[in-house]
Amino acid sequence: MSGPVPESLGDMPPEEFRAHAREVADWIADYLAGVGELPVLPDIEPGWLRDRLPPAPPDHGDPMDRALADFRDLVVPATTHWNHPSFHAYFANTASGPGILGEMLAAALNTNAMVWRSSPAGTELEEHVADWVRQAVGLPHGFHGVINDTASSSSLYALAAAREALLPEARLHGLAGAPRGRVYASVEAHSSIEKAGITLGLGRTGVRRVETDDRFRMRPDALAAAIREDRAAGIRPLAVVATLGTTSTTSVDPVSAVADVAEAEGLWLHVDAAYAGPAAVVPELAHHFAGWERADTVVVNPHKWLFTPMDCSLLYSRDPERLRAAFSLTPEYLRTREQGVGTNLMDYGVSLGRRFRALKLWFVLRWFGVDGVARRIREHVRLSGVFADWIQAAPEWRVVAPHPFATVVFRWDPAGVSPDDADRLNAEALEALNRSGVAFLSHSRLHGRTVMRLSVGNLRTTEDHLRRTWDALQEAARTVLGT
Repeated sequence: MSGPVPESLGDMPPEEFRAHAREVADWIADYLAGVGELPVLPDIEPGWLRDRLPPAPPDHGDPMDRALADFRDLVVPATTHWNHPSFHAYFANTASGPGILGEMLAAALNTNAMVWRSSPAGTELEEHVADWVRQAVGLPHGFHGVINDTASSSSLYALAAAREALLPEARLHGLAGAPRGRVYASVEAHSSIEKAGITLGLGRTGVRRVETDDRFRMRPDALAAAIREDRAAGIRPLAVVATLGTTSTTSVDPVSAVADVAEAEGLWLHVDAAYAGPAAVVPELAHHFAGWERADTVVVNPHKWLFTPMDCSLLYSRDPERLRAAFSLTPEYLRTREQGVGTNLMDYGVSLGRRFRALKLWFVLRWFGVDGVARRIREHVRLSGVFADWIQAAPEWRVVAPHPFATVVFRWDPAGVSPDDADRLNAEALEALNRSGVAFLSHSRLHGRTVMRLSVGNLRTTEDHLRRTWDALQEAARTVLGT
């Protein structure tokens, strides 16, 4: 006869949890308030944290006080602080307070929205909040959204749907014996498109890189020529990927012209707006997104510029049944009486397990509102323009790409220094700045030359933070030059 589970064999007692939860909440609030005082990058080498951790797990449980102390003393000093107002690498973002609260509650509920019955709230809130974002960014009615972890997964799923639409035999028989398929993306498109080609069996050569113009945008004429050439060689064109906000420069592909080519050729059009998509809520930036409503699929990442904690990527489908056809597979143990009535989110991707990501996004939208999001993005664009003006006004520094959103790409060209030596000096100055802990910037290469990138996307970033970063970067440059 079974009885109550002894506390020693159950979970943490509620009162103990309550005490530690309050301690954690206080720590989080203090961290968010004071993160700007920490070094952005930890001054450590690989292996620092692991060398300080026990090599084996404890045989008996540690007190939570000890675990929290180790978190503060070991984990935090080994952390790169993405929530820092001077984090400007990659695409700067913010895990906002409302989003963090939503993440905490999602962890407590611990639901898995694989089929409707397994999480009615998780399923329906995801559909609803995806539609809220659709409305906010101006995509037309009819686009159906699902939440994935990152844009890499969303783009993979979009291209899987393209393969299903144009090579339907691959679902049953694989690609053996099928004609070679090809996806087209600009030379500035994200590497995840090539990874998708590898994963889908097309290979890296199954993604053809298309030339760009002097503003780093895909050239529709080059796209059309590449498709004609491939058809003549017996290769089956499948899809085109247009990017709104490329990673290196945030260039904006001419989606309307690209859509004309895709439609004329009968190809799937996927739009990667992972970074810039949230900026469509700002009326004066909406022109950058002209034509994306013609896409078959669109990806927008709330965890980049919609102040939502990692990870949260929205994939929109103009014809969601195409996406579902690529992935739907229901074993008997997952069949329910709601089949065909309630949505089963597992049908729109590979993952069966699906976290309740919608909750944190819902909290973010509830707290900020669309207008609040727009005002903050507008300020980030203004701040990036201020930084670009400082670069342009400084001798030997120059902005090397358009900055339609809030990322500035620039380069230092010291007088009397060869381009190769300037590459080295740019890399050394950037490394010196990053190691100082004052700020964190990333780099890229354009036309074969090293460039620096500064992205503004954190809710706490002010003009004072940018000035401190700019002063520290110039000092680092003087130091590596020896002046």
